[in-house]
Amino acid sequence: MNRRCLMTAALAAAAALCLAPGARAAALDGPLTIVVPYAPGGSSDRVARLVGDRLGAKLGVTVVVENRTGAGGRIAAQQVKRTPADQNVVMIGNPATMVIAPVVFKDAGYDPEKDFQPISHVNDYEFGIAVGREVPVKALSHLFAWLKANPDKSSFGVPATGSLPHFFALMIGEAAKLDPQIVGYRGSGPLSTDLIGGSLPVAVDTLDALYPLHQAGRIRILATSGEQRAPYAPDVPTFREAGLPIAGTGWNAFFAAASMPPAKVQAIAAAIRDVMQEPALRQSFAAAYMTPVVSTPEQTAAMLKAYRAKWLPVVRKSGFQP
Repeated sequence: MNRRCLMTAALAAAAALCLAPGARAAALDGPLTIVVPYAPGGSSDRVARLVGDRLGAKLGVTVVVENRTGAGGRIAAQQVKRTPADQNVVMIGNPATMVIAPVVFKDAGYDPEKDFQPISHVNDYEFGIAVGREVPVKALSHLFAWLKANPDKSSFGVPATGSLPHFFALMIGEAAKLDPQIVGYRGSGPLSTDLIGGSLPVAVDTLDALYPLHQAGRIRILATSGEQRAPYAPDVPTFREAGLPIAGTGWNAFFAAASMPPAKVQAIAAAIRDVMQEPALRQSFAAAYMTPVVSTPEQTAAMLKAYRAKWLPVVRKSGFQP
């Protein structure tokens, strides 16, 4: 592309970002559907509804959140990729659907890079490693010593096999020179139940799922996966502070099918960028133990590229087969 074309494209993108709400609604030409690949109540669903509630007012159109469950998010992705260009449909995606599934499944039914275009990265979340109250340790180093002394207890529960907490648990095991048995659950609810009940000694899950239980004294989080301590959990050290040189985060982002016209993508992206800067919405994210993010389509694409470069080698090295 020559310099003149690059300047024209940049001006067009800038113009789209500056569209007034009425112009954005005209660009959409009708209601907007946000597809969530999971059941109501999970973190992706909460994010979709938090953003969707404000997006309708910003765009001046009706916004509908639709849960399309099945196959760990793959069914929704397969359906959304086939969206005709004249329909206003977006999907909220996370690392499980947009990074891991296309690698570990022989035929996921979609290509996240060819079939989708990024709209906006909206939040990050961290992971934590936690133990039940019966486990006699209060520090990460003590946990590893206890597990080596009690190899029959070396089971790490995760909310789903093939999820990012699954691969982060493998990363923990490798860094700590342990070989934990990964026990996959059907969500954070059953995982937490077994951790609280004492039938599972250790769990690795998203921090937003674990922290309320930690705060209530029902479990103990020993370390978090961020580069810095979570602002709402200043009493819990990071893995690096606890002596293990690893870190990692997950995210939620909005995606459109490759068929969606650029003007629509930019209009939706601009509206999401606006609402993600609203103090009330940012407070809602913080209250849900998630970090809000303000991003453009270009910044989201760069984030995805860097994320895949970090995590795909981990996933492939694990040899995980669904």
